Amino acid sequence: MDNEFGKTGEPQEGRHGERDFGHVPVLLQQAIEYLAVQRGGTYIDATLGLGGHSLEIAKRLGTEGRLIGFDKDPAALERARERLMSPPTEWESDWPRIELVHASFAEVAQHVAPASADGLLADLGVSSMQLEDRARGFSFQAEGPLDMRMNPHSGLTAEQVVNRFDERELADAIYEFGEERRSRRIARAIVRARPITTTAQLAQVVSAAARPMNQAERRIHPATRTFQALRILVNHELQDLRELLRAGTARQVLRRGGRLVVISFHSLEDRIVKDALRDGAREGFYRVLTKKPVTADEEEIDRNPRSRSAKLRAAERIR
Repeated sequence: MDNEFGKTGEPQEGRHGERDFGHVPVLLQQAIEYLAVQRGGTYIDATLGLGGHSLEIAKRLGTEGRLIGFDKDPAALERARERLMSPPTEWESDWPRIELVHASFAEVAQHVAPASADGLLADLGVSSMQLEDRARGFSFQAEGPLDMRMNPHSGLTAEQVVNRFDERELADAIYEFGEERRSRRIARAIVRARPITTTAQLAQVVSAAARPMNQAERRIHPATRTFQALRILVNHELQDLRELLRAGTARQVLRRGGRLVVISFHSLEDRIVKDALRDGAREGFYRVLTKKPVTADEEEIDRNPRSRSAKLRAAERIR
């Protein structure tokens, strides 16, 4: 289950002098290890975010290497551009070619030649930068417009979904994408409270309809699953993930021996990843490198509690 803060945890002051830039992404060393980054190789960061994973990949590529980063969020892309186009001083003379693409990872095959990549990394979920910008509407921790689009220039907003979907459509979406057992009660409350225009208003409506019944339910905010469901729906997250993994996008761009590494943050994503790698292995296309998902150790969890829900799975293309 995604938590309210997503995949990167709290931003920090870093050596670049800006918030977030000093933060270490979840499962960073494990991701680099499973990618088996080789000097001179071509690697894809399918979910660029703030560029934390990409920075570590780039350090290992050298001038003959190539790094291609994708993100559907133009704000994240620009922040990553600032970071990756101004390498740390000690690497300035040995920095790879960097290409940044404003697109979903479902479109990777449209921008990368077949069988040309040595590795592809996808770190799923929403970033702290997105959550902390109240104007983006991802979080119920601060009042903001109900948007939730990772690409703010296209697609339905969460406000449009909340106010236009009928009660059954809302209930089905909250149940399917949020795994919320009280979806029908929540959908009924939303329809009765329309119009709903802000994150705080939606959180209040959902919280009143889905009060925690036991200690386990009190561990997370009552609106967490509903907000997750709306975000996944608005951004076509599971559809894009299936396109990347099951429809062959990753298979097309990876060369033989290329590595696929995916970090997920809730059960719906992890199930898709697990099934896709298993099916690929059954077909003789992949060798699965992680019999069980790799998770954060206690030290990382202590440093960043949000890493607790992260699961890493990896595979190698063998034909």
